[in-house]
Amino acid sequence: MITSIAHTTIYVLNQEEALDFYKNKLGFEVGDDMKIEGDFRWLTVYPKSKPQTQLVLAEPKEGPMFTKDAAEKIRSLIEEGAFGAGVFETGNCQKTYEELVAKDVKFIQPPTEQLYGVEAMGLDNSGNWFSLVQR
Repeated sequence: MITSIAHTTIYVLNQEEALDFYKNKLGFEVGDDMKIEGDFRWLTVYPKSKPQTQLVLAEPKEGPMFTKDAAEKIRSLIEEGAFGAGVFETGNCQKTYEELVAKDVKFIQPPTEQLYGVEAMGLDNSGNWFSLVQR
């Protein structure tokens, strides 16, 4: 029986730049950062209060996981903004939104009342959208 999700993947255009964004703008902690098989980098981050739920910041490139063609297709989809990074919860959407805007995080929707709470829609530095939600 599956009891939780330990890791989920976010495809990014540049791991080093994504690490800077998730760590220094969103305030995530670094989980693992190691090289495996040549230049394959296993890089994870997590919200400070949830170390058991980690995001893998994966840069698609030719190697053990992708053919050259597949990596190029995924990179193209990232550049088009076709992927979401998930839903990030906060206790105060308006305050967190203001803090992130002050750090130059781009938003496509300010905090807005929804049926489930308050939600803002932001973008990471690769163009992946994310929801910032206060239930």
